[in-house]
Amino acid sequence: MSERQRATSESMTFWAVIPAGGAGTRLWPLSRSSEPKFLRDLTGNGRTLLQETYDRLEPVSDGIMVVTGAVHEQAVCEQLPEVPHDAILTEPSGRDSMAAIGLAAAFLERRDPHAVMGSFAADHVIGNLDAFHETVRRAARIAEDGWLVTIGISPTFASTAFGYIAEGEPLAGHPGAYLVDEFVEKPSTEVAQRYLDTGRYRWNAGMFVVRPTVLLDLLAQSDPAFAAQLRTIAADPARLDELWETLPKIAVDHAVAEPAAAAGKVATVPADLGWDDIGDFDSLATLLQAAGTAGSAGPTILGDETLVHALDSTGLVVPHSGRTIALIGLDDIVVVDTDDAVLVTTRAKAQQVKKIVAALKDSDRTDLT
Repeated sequence: MSERQRATSESMTFWAVIPAGGAGTRLWPLSRSSEPKFLRDLTGNGRTLLQETYDRLEPVSDGIMVVTGAVHEQAVCEQLPEVPHDAILTEPSGRDSMAAIGLAAAFLERRDPHAVMGSFAADHVIGNLDAFHETVRRAARIAEDGWLVTIGISPTFASTAFGYIAEGEPLAGHPGAYLVDEFVEKPSTEVAQRYLDTGRYRWNAGMFVVRPTVLLDLLAQSDPAFAAQLRTIAADPARLDELWETLPKIAVDHAVAEPAAAAGKVATVPADLGWDDIGDFDSLATLLQAAGTAGSAGPTILGDETLVHALDSTGLVVPHSGRTIALIGLDDIVVVDTDDAVLVTTRAKAQQVKKIVAALKDSDRTDLT
């Protein structure tokens, strides 16, 4: 690996961990539990979100590890043939991000005791790759000193869809990095605007960089049994199925990041990355428009444009089934046509799609979710 690529010092290696889970219910019916959004090409460039994540991490990592559910293991292996099979960890069931990231940390602790690891979700989009690579390198150097480091995304508007990171005092010895005062949950619009007005709050994208042993030791301070079980699984993988369901179902933010920040053990590197988590169809439409995928008039189309005929209409259309879709006189509409389900909503109501998924599950139509 060249000096330009290396994220850490010569004595250490940097492992990128990709948690690849979730169902992406706000992107139903395009995203399903059997084929979530990270397995799909949502940017129109011929690569799935998972593959794009691998592409941007490969230049700054010494190794890449993926943690995914058993139902997605085959698809992940097919989409990422570059990743060795022993670097794809399979969860028997979803236990939230602490179990997934902690499992990777436990295996890396045994495999590469001097490593630094970074966790980067499989379903996010990064527009500014140069800034991303430099930020990861900086975060890794800070993590070498024993810090839990989070990458804080420079907010572009007062979002109520993301949690926030409150910057504290500058971090000694690392210009441009700061202590984290606290992590805060998704705020109201008014509170989010106050956060932006202070200039010291960043979006929390869930990107953490840390030594594996540091992460597990921080977890052990609040839940020693949890950390011990993860280490037991790494020492004896045959016990994975036996122990997995006993692990707490909790996010890494709540299990480790928040208490560690309160103890003054978390640092943040702010960055403007052109980041998006494609949280709903409105977000997807905005992303495609910014990328120039959308034309100057008419709706944004993700797929075969010849299947869509629109008159005096705007919004987002996904002709995924191959059927022809015709629109007349509709503004900011969302139409997603798949083989077994059709969604029609507006961009303004796109966040409500998850309620449809919940209703389908309640009526035992899990075949559609």
